[in-house]
Amino acid sequence: MIVELGAFALILALMLSVAQTGLSAVGGARRSPVLTGAGQGAAIATFVALLVSFGALIYAFVTSDFSVTNVATNSHTDKPMLFKVAGAWGSHEGSMLLWCLVLTGFGAAMAVFGDSLPPRLRAYAIAVQGALGVMFLAYTVFASNPLARLLDAPIEGKSLNPLLQDWALAFHPPFLYAGYVGFSVVYSLSMAALIEGRIDAAWARWIRPWTLAAWSMLTVGIALGAFWAYYELGWGGWWAWDPVENASFMPWLIGAALLHSAIVTEKRGALPGWTAFLALAAYTFSMLGAFLVRSGVLTSVHAFAVDPTRGVLLLIMMGVAAGAGFLLFGIRAPSLNRGGQFRPISRESAIVLNNILLSTATAVVLLGTLYPLIREAMDGEAVSVGAPFFNLTFTPLMLLAFAVLPAGPLLAWKRGDAKGVARKLWVVLAIAALLGLVAYGVVQPRKILASLGLVFGFWLVGGALLEMAERLKLFRAPAAESVRRARGLPRGAWGTTLAHAGLGVFVLGASFETSWRVEAAQALSLNDSQSLGAYTVTLKDVGTIEGPNYLAERGIVTVVNAAGAEVCRAEPERRFYPTGGQTTSEVAICAKGLDDIYIVLGERRAGEGGKPAWLVRAYVNPWVRLIFLGPLLMAIGGIVSLSDRRVRLGVGRRTGEVVS
Repeated sequence: MIVELGAFALILALMLSVAQTGLSAVGGARRSPVLTGAGQGAAIATFVALLVSFGALIYAFVTSDFSVTNVATNSHTDKPMLFKVAGAWGSHEGSMLLWCLVLTGFGAAMAVFGDSLPPRLRAYAIAVQGALGVMFLAYTVFASNPLARLLDAPIEGKSLNPLLQDWALAFHPPFLYAGYVGFSVVYSLSMAALIEGRIDAAWARWIRPWTLAAWSMLTVGIALGAFWAYYELGWGGWWAWDPVENASFMPWLIGAALLHSAIVTEKRGALPGWTAFLALAAYTFSMLGAFLVRSGVLTSVHAFAVDPTRGVLLLIMMGVAAGAGFLLFGIRAPSLNRGGQFRPISRESAIVLNNILLSTATAVVLLGTLYPLIREAMDGEAVSVGAPFFNLTFTPLMLLAFAVLPAGPLLAWKRGDAKGVARKLWVVLAIAALLGLVAYGVVQPRKILASLGLVFGFWLVGGALLEMAERLKLFRAPAAESVRRARGLPRGAWGTTLAHAGLGVFVLGASFETSWRVEAAQALSLNDSQSLGAYTVTLKDVGTIEGPNYLAERGIVTVVNAAGAEVCRAEPERRFYPTGGQTTSEVAICAKGLDDIYIVLGERRAGEGGKPAWLVRAYVNPWVRLIFLGPLLMAIGGIVSLSDRRVRLGVGRRTGEVVS
């Protein structure tokens, strides 16, 4: 009965979304408060209906109702409760329902919290959001219904892919969708503004908080996915330029460009057309990600589905949304105000350069992701584009962006003082270069490119700290004055510093870990050892254990340093899931400060003298913790900025706030 209620609520949500679109569009055109109010009510009701539907799906998973096709395909009675709940969005059908829930949730948020928006623009934005909801809800109801019943319900389910039964991946999709779908609000506000012909500073102020929220959630989602890949897949890496990874990275890059461009439009009235273009592109890339993950055109452990028919429908939906947006943009672009003028040396110019580099980097990632598909479609030849391509094309663009980034916030609007900024930054540059030289001289083997990466990381962190020091006038004013300025500093400024410093922390970790990782692999019998850099790894024992829905071989591995002291006692596992007949590795990680000692137990084989042996792969991943700390700081910076009333509401500065 609850499942039927959820199915009914899903269909009701589709009808309410149609009403939301029509009432809001007509209400905006006629300037009717009654109709626009009804449209807002329909937006809220749509979200409530989706909550009921999604709740019914979770109930079906929790109670192991295998009469529901989605549950029978992706759940099992022996699964831990967390993964039963996560199974609700671990499949294609469930993930689409989650997408619709988030999409309608943002529409309801505009209806409830959009009082600062002009009534007509708000009505058009809710109408556009409703139209997006109609497309995705129709797709879910007619092509991917997660609550469809089975005629002959099985006694037991097939269970979720064991690789997906992990806490990080349980929370990865909700954060990722909050980011993906969060850009839908930016898209809707941009479409509404283009309809009205008012792409201006006020519009940029309205889209900033939504962009900031979406980008921050997307950052967390990508970081959780990278962390999952790091410790769940058993290969010791966190990023492989997998096409599905790229699908989430492209809207993140465009979102970062949009954040900076919107600031220029809001503060100076410049770049309105370019900012609107980025706003449309951000959600377009989000929909592209949905298509790539669900169409079957890509083969990846991250992919939700391999159904070309449903993939074509998603491609059509993306074409309709993107086509409508860019067509309207093309019609309105000639009439958009060009905005304020600025000199080549200015904060505006620095942000323009930032946007050019981020957009070009996005194009590079897009080319590397789609080229194999295009090539195969043209001549049937299967090709792959991997890390070497991205290292040669993407990395130089990012290094140039990193080089410019610390200078941008120190430049004045409209006309900057390049010499003055250089005088402020030379100490940061000198310290970063010195630390890079120290790393080159001390860390073995010597790697000049890796040391250069460290220089950029220290440069970014130092530049962010210098910007904050300039705002507080540290060491240039009495301590009491600096404290007063710190108390009055807007939270948006603190958030910017955290985000820029977090990027530097990530660069430090990525440069060090990828360049100086130590790895070893050898088949070991009990009490055999292998060298791992300055450590010795010994396999002490292997036993059998029984988990809630798996059987496992668990090894006991000790790691000792050159002095003979034990620094790590690891217990990696090799798990077998009888339900799906799949075997996975459960790695063991020993944290040593910023480093990880990473142990993987492989398959059993015959060793010397016929004794059983197990392949033991071990890694020392130096500074790897910084790779995940950096994005966390960036996301926290975004949330701190979002807590600033000036960002959320576009209100004026309160007396006592410090802005420089």
